[in-house]
Amino acid sequence: MEHGSAFLIPSVVFLASAVLAVVLSHRLGLGSVAGYLLAGIAIGPFGLKLVDRIEDVRHIAELGVVFLLFVIGLELEPRRLWSMRARLLKLGLSQVIGSIALIAAVAWIAGTSLRVGIVAGMALALSSTALALQPLTERGALQNKGGQAVFAILLFQDIAVIPMLALLP
Repeated sequence: MEHGSAFLIPSVVFLASAVLAVVLSHRLGLGSVAGYLLAGIAIGPFGLKLVDRIEDVRHIAELGVVFLLFVIGLELEPRRLWSMRARLLKLGLSQVIGSIALIAAVAWIAGTSLRVGIVAGMALALSSTALALQPLTERGALQNKGGQAVFAILLFQDIAVIPMLALLP
């Protein structure tokens, strides 16, 4: 094989499966992100094994994260972010703290230590911006108040990860 062609074949497999999976997921009424996840499961090392090198999967996943951050960056205008600050703090803080408290209380009642319950609560209080933002964008829901509230909560969750990770050690 020539130099560089070792990554070319997996790249074509990734792109072709992504296109097919997105078309199928849209016909089933699902979003694009669900199609990408299904494509990854289907062609990955635990599926059809069309791509069996974990390094190739890692490179494509890193590229996907960069694209996701780019899309989120396109949605964030400093004026819009500043105008959302009250909603971001009220909704985001209440969702994150409320989820952590509820999950920690349930874990404590179930007999788990409070520390483990709080860590589980921090992990489960967060949601995937990638899974939530794409359908909102596709449906144009970010223009209405409900979509903006969801976006504020997602943004707060993304910011809340930093202090959560600092608290873990």
